[in-house]
Amino acid sequence: MTKALLSLAVAALLTVPGPAHAQQSASQQEIRQAIWDSYNYSKENLADPVGTYSADGAREFWSSGGLVQNVPADAPRNEYDAFSLTPKHIRIMMLADDQVGVAHFYAEGAFKVKGQPAVTDYMTRVTQVFVNEGGQWKVRASHFSPIVGGSGTPQRALEN
Repeated sequence: MTKALLSLAVAALLTVPGPAHAQQSASQQEIRQAIWDSYNYSKENLADPVGTYSADGAREFWSSGGLVQNVPADAPRNEYDAFSLTPKHIRIMMLADDQVGVAHFYAEGAFKVKGQPAVTDYMTRVTQVFVNEGGQWKVRASHFSPIVGGSGTPQRALEN
């Protein structure tokens, strides 16, 4: 009897969604899928997907540093010799009546843009703002912050 109850309790715990996926709205799920689709497209096609930016373009800080970039909606896409970046730990919060979503996640892996040196150990924090345009989620702003040796503030991580 005890073994059966323990098995039932373990099975019940395994079916409870974790904090990353608990009570996600349809919009959050769509943005999460748009992120995965973009990275998977680049892996399969060795090029960035077309049509991911807002019709108004986007403003971005790139992990290479430098000043803010204004990226037009029809910006040339990167083509790659190799691409293995993967998004991880995606968290999304919705704003403006579910018409704007902010995604925070990590991107890890390696890539080589054609004609440029390979980046073999890419690890960055990503913040992207998505807007709903005609039922599709488009990037309106991005900030890519590399994870490197160094120090931040002495604050501890908050518990999720």
